[in-house]
Amino acid sequence: MVKENIRVVLASASPRRRELLRLIFPDFEVVPSGFDESNVPSDMPPAEQVIYSAKRKAMDVMPIFECALIISADTVVSIDEHILGKPEDADDAKRMLRMLSGRVHQVYTGICCVDSSAPESILDASEKTDVKFRRLSEEMINRYIATGEPMDKAGAYAIQGKGSVLVEGINGCYFNVVGLPLYRLSRILEQFGIESL
Repeated sequence: MVKENIRVVLASASPRRRELLRLIFPDFEVVPSGFDESNVPSDMPPAEQVIYSAKRKAMDVMPIFECALIISADTVVSIDEHILGKPEDADDAKRMLRMLSGRVHQVYTGICCVDSSAPESILDASEKTDVKFRRLSEEMINRYIATGEPMDKAGAYAIQGKGSVLVEGINGCYFNVVGLPLYRLSRILEQFGIESL
């Protein structure tokens, strides 16, 4: 059981996750994990990959703290079970956006929470959201890439940014697409004795 005044640590450098976690915890520390996501086994289904990665991130940061609640996450974009990571360059971003154009794809986020004073307390879960893209013209793709926004985003878009106009609709958790499914996280936190409201 997590103590009431325990430190909360986000094991992620993502500014988007930081903003979302503030909706639950006004005060927490950020200690990015050094886990290399390229080490995730590629033969796992996307839902398992994100949990694997989130766990490794939490385990990487956990030894730094004697008593803290470590929260980690990993998000991927998948279409036809093919994972789209962050684009290597503008041409790669174009390739991804062409794949997503006019189609439904999936966004998976794995989350992991662990009390560093009781490593056996580790809990994890994954969330999936279906995202429908509008049909994109080459001109629209080029204009979006010129903004620079796609270059550090999985799947080459940001639903919370300029990429919002590319999304026709979603089925599932919006916050999952941004990178931290708050409802799913809140249910895990309840198991640690932490109420979100």
